[in-house]
Amino acid sequence: MSAIRLGIVGMGAAGQAFVAALRGHAGIEWVAVAEPVDTLRRPWERQEGIAGYPSLDEMLDHPGLDAVYIATPTPLHSQQVVQAARAGKHVLVEKPMAQSLDAARAMVDAAQDAGVVLLVGHSHSHDLPIRRMHELIESGELGAVGMVNTWCYTDWVHRPRRPEELDPDLGGGVTFRQGAHQFDIVRLLCGGKARTVRARTYNWDPARATIGAHSVWIEFENGAAATAVYNGYGGFSSMDLCDGISEWGLRQPGASRDMHSAKSSPRSPEDELQAKRERAAKAIPADAPHQPFFGLTLVSCERGDIRQSPQGLYVYQQGSMREIVLPTDRSPRHLVLDEFCDAVTRRLPALHDGRWGLATLEICVAALRSSDTGAPVALCEQVATRRSQG
Repeated sequence: MSAIRLGIVGMGAAGQAFVAALRGHAGIEWVAVAEPVDTLRRPWERQEGIAGYPSLDEMLDHPGLDAVYIATPTPLHSQQVVQAARAGKHVLVEKPMAQSLDAARAMVDAAQDAGVVLLVGHSHSHDLPIRRMHELIESGELGAVGMVNTWCYTDWVHRPRRPEELDPDLGGGVTFRQGAHQFDIVRLLCGGKARTVRARTYNWDPARATIGAHSVWIEFENGAAATAVYNGYGGFSSMDLCDGISEWGLRQPGASRDMHSAKSSPRSPEDELQAKRERAAKAIPADAPHQPFFGLTLVSCERGDIRQSPQGLYVYQQGSMREIVLPTDRSPRHLVLDEFCDAVTRRLPALHDGRWGLATLEICVAALRSSDTGAPVALCEQVATRRSQG
């Protein structure tokens, strides 16, 4: 297979975010799009010279189609992944993987039965600084990992949202939609196999009812522990902990940030959707001069600490600090596509496969349950990172 012939299902924010990476990736040929809204589908048909279809059903019959990227709302993921897998197509599906563990298990089983690749992403555990942290931990240079703490403060709750993005029963709220990034990060850095979760979640705005913040404590089988803190109510910004650099590697001093206020005028569902589409068109840059900061992640090992820097990583040991400079020529979504291509064309084991995605989703579900019950929740779907197996 010289290049994977791929079709995108859904051209909302998630689908549009992958366009730049697809255009510049030698291993992918974007050949089709499935999108029921004509005004979202037809511009891509014209600009990219690709085939357009109003539904996944019709796109699956596209000649020579090898794979699909599912970028639709979360409640549609399971049915569409199962449908694509049964049609013999490899699948990349957006996070959160599904709205329930049963739905995610059905996706994993369908891919396994069909013998196709199922990859879950984009996730910020693909960010190059996070991947390099993982490599440093695995090298043993700093000794065993003991703690990972990750904190992210944004205005997520007050950005334009589709209704299901705010409904936890449909995979909405920050624990599903943003915690999925955080839990992927800490699982990667702590070996993958979490044991228990204890959490508190918060719903602080009656006018925008959703889970808008959480504090989550995760223990791992190897003795490591992690905290994941997220606050999406638009007060403090974690960019102020990260040299003023955004989630996508752009420097954004406080005065230049387009923060959505809790006091913003209420929008109708139609206006909300239009505002979301307009934001999607400009939110994620094709390239950036700095490394991405999905909040601040700080790793503590036996013989040193690691955190992100604008150009890569800072490593602290014995009273000294050194910086590891990393390239910025490939975006996180380029790296997702690299992993997908390696799995499909080179048959290399994928880290972010369906079982990995199921394990991350299990932590999302467990965090909500722990907050409801006030008790820790034991986990049973966890898998180790490739290098940490054994």
